[in-house]
Amino acid sequence: MALTNADLPDQVIFEEVLGVRKMILNRPKQLNTLSYEMLRSMYEKSRAYEDDPTVKLVILKANGKVFCCGGDLASGYTYVQLGRWSFGANYYRKEFCLDYLLATYKKPLLAILDGSVIGGGVGISIHSTFRIVTENTIFAMPEVLIGAFPDVGASYFLSRLPGFFGEYVGLTGARLNGAEMLVFGLGTHFVPSKNLKSLEDALEKTVASLGSPSVATMSMIINKFAQVQVKSDSAYLRLGMINQCFCGESCEEILSSLEHLATQVQEKWVIDAITSMKSANPLGLKIFLRTIREGRSKNIDQCLETEYIALSNLIAGKISNNYYEWVPSKLEDVTEEMVAKCFSISFTEDDDWLPLQLPTKTRGTHVRASKL
Repeated sequence: MALTNADLPDQVIFEEVLGVRKMILNRPKQLNTLSYEMLRSMYEKSRAYEDDPTVKLVILKANGKVFCCGGDLASGYTYVQLGRWSFGANYYRKEFCLDYLLATYKKPLLAILDGSVIGGGVGISIHSTFRIVTENTIFAMPEVLIGAFPDVGASYFLSRLPGFFGEYVGLTGARLNGAEMLVFGLGTHFVPSKNLKSLEDALEKTVASLGSPSVATMSMIINKFAQVQVKSDSAYLRLGMINQCFCGESCEEILSSLEHLATQVQEKWVIDAITSMKSANPLGLKIFLRTIREGRSKNIDQCLETEYIALSNLIAGKISNNYYEWVPSKLEDVTEEMVAKCFSISFTEDDDWLPLQLPTKTRGTHVRASKL
């Protein structure tokens, strides 16, 4: 017997506890990848919560062992294969509008990142007031390894990381654990997963008793459950070498620097970085390097708009007719003209393409400082 829509579980569960609202990703069998319906419902609820004076805190979390492993790539692939690439663009437009809404949110947001947070999962959580990481957290932006480039505002938030660490993360798809996220400011608090339920209960009680607790007060509550000293043997200790390699002006120069470094040091991260870049989509690498370099002087809305145009050109086949076949297949064959074409708006009425049209805000978000 076929299941009806009424029989299917809600892909996002929305809960209300006095002045606290919770948005719970509920697609664990699909690793909580973001479907269009999830994006739509979260966008509508987020706007309603933002305008509701009784809402004092919004919590974003997930059911299952991961937080969110990105967007619904299967649907996007289907649209492209059917020749309806503009449907895929519609998905990104809805995703980016949600990302922007949450990036400029006027209510305190708390994201509980207990598990993998990848791609689109980063986009909906990275601008939260509080970003709780645990011993289970794994962060990655691996889009260059699957044919695209880091998006969802990555050219904004990765460009705000120390030195050229953002280039390293985006060009290699490197994974970071919760401790590393905390060191680089991608997370705000490290809370052992066993303490998460108690943390939520304490925040609910604080909102109930104080009405409108300040961000500082909520931070004090979180600190009671946080692990202050977290060991990290990690990437921060090699930031000097990362900067030395990833400051290059081109992907070819960066790769050459890594290969030279590999002759001087015997470290796994260097070999992994070389392997990843050689396995990645060459066009995606060059698009991302341009977006992150330009992103350092752009606002979040400008970064999202630039990424949306580049993504639309990619899935429309402006360079290659097959989005998932990497043509050209070598870095040296990707010309500046090809990259520039990905940033041009050359769509016709027949393409059925729409501009991004981010939600309007009544406050001065364009000069809002980065939360990272």
